[in-house]
Amino acid sequence: MSAYLPWHLRRAAQIVRAGGIIAYPTEAVYGLGCAPDNELAVLRLLAIKHRSIDKGLILIAADFEQLTPYIGNISTAIHQKIDTTWPGPVTWLLPKAEHTPNWLCGKHDKIAVRVTAHPIAAALCRCCGSALVSTSANLDGRPPARSSLAVRRKLAGVDMIVHGATGGLAQPSRIIDALSDTLIRAN
Repeated sequence: MSAYLPWHLRRAAQIVRAGGIIAYPTEAVYGLGCAPDNELAVLRLLAIKHRSIDKGLILIAADFEQLTPYIGNISTAIHQKIDTTWPGPVTWLLPKAEHTPNWLCGKHDKIAVRVTAHPIAAALCRCCGSALVSTSANLDGRPPARSSLAVRRKLAGVDMIVHGATGGLAQPSRIIDALSDTLIRAN
């Protein structure tokens, strides 16, 4: 983040709070993000990607506390298991809180969450004061963008691109169902 002036992060956070869509580097690819509680922003993000609302989305955060409003009750054992992988490139499917909006979970009864290890993505969450929707910056079914230039070329309608290097991973985060230990997506 040292290459970044703090005003870029503050500006991105203002855009998110105003209902905008941002693109930013994550551990492996560029992500698209918005405020998770803003239905219109989430629907706009899904339209940019041409993605079905039924699929659900991932939330990233700077720390576990930013995710707690969206997560239902989990056991101490589950909490300890996920803590061993965070911050890092592992997304966990956890029971959703009763009030978690369907536009985040799609047709699923779980929510996909991750405490990110990417310094820019984590700083964005801290600047926003909340978790962010995080989905790969691409049209649904197409390869994800790995640079700000690729975001600009592939996606129209993004309000701000936060420039920076991705974390260097070859594949997006692993996704694991925390209750069954089922691997949903390998990295």
